[in-house]
Amino acid sequence: MHTHDCEPTLTDRQVIEFCREGFLTLEGAVEAGVTDRAIEYCHAHPEDRELSVLLEEDWFVDGILLAPAVAGAVRSLLGAGFGLSPFVANHIGECPDPDPLGWHVDGGNVHTFALNYLQVFCLPQDTTVEMGPTEILPGSHFLLGQSALVSRYGAIRGTRMCTGPAGTVYITCYPIWHRRYRATATDCTRHLFKYNYYRNSPPRRDWVVEDSFDPAHHTDDFNHLNAGGLLMRRNFLDSYDAAHMYMWLCGREEEFRYVGGTAWPAPRGNWPAHFRNYAVPPSLSGNGAVPYQPEAPPMLRHN
Repeated sequence: MHTHDCEPTLTDRQVIEFCREGFLTLEGAVEAGVTDRAIEYCHAHPEDRELSVLLEEDWFVDGILLAPAVAGAVRSLLGAGFGLSPFVANHIGECPDPDPLGWHVDGGNVHTFALNYLQVFCLPQDTTVEMGPTEILPGSHFLLGQSALVSRYGAIRGTRMCTGPAGTVYITCYPIWHRRYRATATDCTRHLFKYNYYRNSPPRRDWVVEDSFDPAHHTDDFNHLNAGGLLMRRNFLDSYDAAHMYMWLCGREEEFRYVGGTAWPAPRGNWPAHFRNYAVPPSLSGNGAVPYQPEAPPMLRHN
């Protein structure tokens, strides 16, 4: 496996955004000259749905997989020495195509708070809604659905179309729900590059830590509704799941407690600035060891 290391570029807020939404958008992350060259290859090889041969080309690896904005974000989420994808798929979509692909999660997905790999979509050309882009459901990486179940859904409120100018990259959590949207454009072909990255080092909080942001206090950032999302599960559960993934990425999963109620990381609203959330993980408290860490064991256990 080829590996890479560089400086992390994501901030705490961006890491939490990824944990909460299940994806990050990097618009124009790949330079125009690189995407032009990639599209030229696609036009010259119209039947190729796997582009792994391009992984032998420095211009492709350095310009797309290791584009600075992309590599810095991946380094932030997967740690030092992350692994590069051994394959690149080109999802070719002819236009028009009135029937959207069914909702699905890709094979081999595991629903977990651990983040050991990323799935990435790169737009090598300007991509509009009319071209039938990938459609994703923010927050669905925490919904325990398999393709056989989620494929029965049609239009869902609150989805995100993966559109943008050439060179835009979407970094996603592998089990996020997605599909190809219907294409109404005519006489064109949509290309989409899809590949993975892999973790090779233990998680720790070594991305860009902002002095002005305190995850012990700024709990609204964990909340899916505050970010404009839709309520798909019971109140605050998305906050707890995003916080759980965040603490795993910090290498402090053992500190996370699902306590419920208004305990951390429930949204603070207009609470007094001096109030410290109940059950804040010790490593985020800033005042050393916490004397009591509450727990809320489930009423029903499976032996």
